[in-house]
Amino acid sequence: MEKKNIRVAAFMGMTAIILGAFGAHALKKHLTIEELGTFETGVKYQMYHALFLLFLGLNSFLEEKAKKTILLLVIFGVIFFSGSIFLLATKTISGLNFKPIGIVTPIGGTLLIGAWSIVFWKYFQQKK
Repeated sequence: MEKKNIRVAAFMGMTAIILGAFGAHALKKHLTIEELGTFETGVKYQMYHALFLLFLGLNSFLEEKAKKTILLLVIFGVIFFSGSIFLLATKTISGLNFKPIGIVTPIGGTLLIGAWSIVFWKYFQQKK
């Protein structure tokens, strides 16, 4: 499970850097300051969770089942949260109305909170 966490972390981190550079350079001419800020929020949360998965992959205080659950929550959380933010922030250049998918943003956030909650819960369970 550690290898899978590290692979996903590396992929998420790499794509966060690519998307951040894309936003800072290519989208800068086409989006408003507010839209760029929104796009950057998606990039930041993706990177935060890439580092989170890297941390989990390099530590052994959680059992495999918890790591697998956390990995799935983070993957889907980032897709829903950051992915929907990317689409919403770029709707002016795509010409598509992504507003209806805005409902998945808080779902993604909830999944990410769930992943962190498992770490919190499991850590305190082990201290007993």
